[in-house]
Amino acid sequence: MEFFSDPTLIVTLSVVGLLAGFIDAVAGGGGLLTVPALLTSGLPPHIVLGTNKLSASFASFTASMTFFKKRLFNPLFWVQAAIATAIGALIGTIVVNQISAESLEKVLPLVILVCAIYTMTVKSATEKINQLPQVTTRLKVMQWIQGSVLGFYDGVAGPGTGTFWTVSSLALYKMNILLSSGLARSMNFVSNFTSLLTFIYLGQVNFILGLSMGLFMILGSWLGAHSAIKFGNRFIRPIFILVVMLMAIKLAIDAWF
Repeated sequence: MEFFSDPTLIVTLSVVGLLAGFIDAVAGGGGLLTVPALLTSGLPPHIVLGTNKLSASFASFTASMTFFKKRLFNPLFWVQAAIATAIGALIGTIVVNQISAESLEKVLPLVILVCAIYTMTVKSATEKINQLPQVTTRLKVMQWIQGSVLGFYDGVAGPGTGTFWTVSSLALYKMNILLSSGLARSMNFVSNFTSLLTFIYLGQVNFILGLSMGLFMILGSWLGAHSAIKFGNRFIRPIFILVVMLMAIKLAIDAWF
């Protein structure tokens, strides 16, 4: 419990939270900063995951509300995706202690690299599409599949979920990256909060460290979301691709070396 009295750790986590909140609001992937930072506190891995969900919920809620207020996210249109995401996150969090993530860790870098390549190649096809897709049975099925899979992943692991939401939304719904980012931030909040409630029930959250980091993530997320909305695709895309590439490199090093 010595981390409670370590001001250096609190300051470090706060700075990391500010940066992670900004990056997460723009491109996703903030968890790749916050999870390693929390591990330095000496917390057990499962409590690290639960504490990260607390701070991440602050950031994703701030970003999602910003996109909502700018009319870049329509909650009624995406309600089935939200339900599927919550269910997936609940199941993922419950089973996280019972499955091996070794195979996922080895495959994940390849998946992220494919996502990066796709994002770079769909620029002309999606940047000009600034409206929601038509409501069809196929759309509802895609929402359920996308939400349940990504919600489950966020419950099991978490880092990169927002990035996966953005990339898969670009592919599935042919929306521009700004609308896709609004959807990603909002669904990320749904899975974060669902997973957080489950971790609290399981007693795996350190509230002091989570709140300390979360408060600064709010500021970073607010700055990131407003920057993304103000500067649009030209601002999001390079940061998004950079984050995706760095994620792939880091995960590859962790998994293969």
